[in-house]
Amino acid sequence: VHHLANQLDAKADNLDSQARVRLDALVRSLERRGLSQIAAWRDMLSALKSETPADYVDWFAVDRQAGRDLDVAFHRHYLDPTKPFADEVAGEAHGMLVTSATLRDHAGAEGNDADRAGDGWPGAEARAGAVHLAAPAVHLAVPSPFDYGEQTRILVVGDVNRNSPDQVAAAYRELFLAAGGGGLGLFTAINRLRQVRDLIAGSLEKAGLPLYAQHVDAMDTGTLIDIFRAEEDACLLGTDAVRDGVDVPGRSLRLIVFERVPWPRPDILHRARRNAFGGRAYDETMTRLKLKQAFGRLIRRATDRGVFVMLDRAMPSRLTGAFPAGVAVERIGLREAIARVGDFVGPQSAAANPNRG
Repeated sequence: VHHLANQLDAKADNLDSQARVRLDALVRSLERRGLSQIAAWRDMLSALKSETPADYVDWFAVDRQAGRDLDVAFHRHYLDPTKPFADEVAGEAHGMLVTSATLRDHAGAEGNDADRAGDGWPGAEARAGAVHLAAPAVHLAVPSPFDYGEQTRILVVGDVNRNSPDQVAAAYRELFLAAGGGGLGLFTAINRLRQVRDLIAGSLEKAGLPLYAQHVDAMDTGTLIDIFRAEEDACLLGTDAVRDGVDVPGRSLRLIVFERVPWPRPDILHRARRNAFGGRAYDETMTRLKLKQAFGRLIRRATDRGVFVMLDRAMPSRLTGAFPAGVAVERIGLREAIARVGDFVGPQSAAANPNRG
C-alpha cells in the first residue's frame, strides 16, 4: 500500500489523470479493506489480554440475517454512556440545555424508591450526565398545557392472551374499527407485528381503513409516518422508531394500542447496566419512560383526544407513574374497551364534537 501511495509522488510528472485516479482508488480500497480491519483485529486481541476496565462491558456477538451468520464482532460499550458525553461534549460547552417531556421518572402506586417517588430530578441528572459535571444543574419543570384527564383515557385489557396471535390480532382489529382508524399499534417484537398485520389487513381493507406496517411495507419509517399523518383514518403498526418522538397531531392519531409491557431486552449490555444501576428499579424506570414516550404521542395540541390501550394484564400498578396525574388507569375487558374507544374517539364521537381534532 505504501509503495503504491509513493508512486503518486514519485511519478507525479508521468501519471495521467486516469492513472492517478485508479491508483488513488486502489490505495484507499486496500487501506479500507485490509489495513483498517487488521488494525481493528489487533486492537481487539490486545484488549482480550487484559481485564475489562471497570467502566466498560465487553462481549462477542454474531450478526445473523435470514438464518445465516454474516459477521462476528467484539463489542466494548460504556456502562454509563453519559460519562464520555459529559467529557467530550458537555465539558467543552459554555452552557448546555437538556430538555424532554420524559426526562423525569415517577413511580406508580406501588413505587417505594426514594428518587422515583420524589421529584424525579436525581434520576434525570443521572440519565442526562449532569452528575459528571463540575457545576450543579439548574432544574426547571414546566406544567403541561393539556388537560389529560379530559382529553385521554387509559385502558388495561385483562382478558386477552398476549401469547395468542389470534387473540391479539382480534383485539387490534376491533379496537381499530371502533376508533374508525387513526390507530397506532406498538409492538416489542417484529415477528409479532408481522403476524398481527397479516391477520387484520383484510378486515381493515374491507372497512376502508388503510393499514401500514413498519418492517413490512417497502418504505422508510419517515415516509410511513408522513402517510399516516396525512390520512386521518389510516392505521400504522410499528416498533421503537414510531414510539419515540413522532409528532402526529389531530385525529390522525387518536388511539394507541400496545401489545405488551415494553420491558428491556435482557441482552448482555442491559444486564450489565441493570446490575450497575439498581436492578429491578432500573428495569422499571426504563419501562416507565418507554410508556411515557408512547403516551406522549396521543396529545399534541389542545383539541386532541386519545385513548391508550395496553393489551397486557400483567402490567403492574407501579408502572402507572408513566402517565399524567389525573388520568385514571382502568382495568377492563376487551368488550368494554372496544365500547369505550368507540364512544371517546370513534366516528360518532367526532361527529358530536366537530371542533375537536
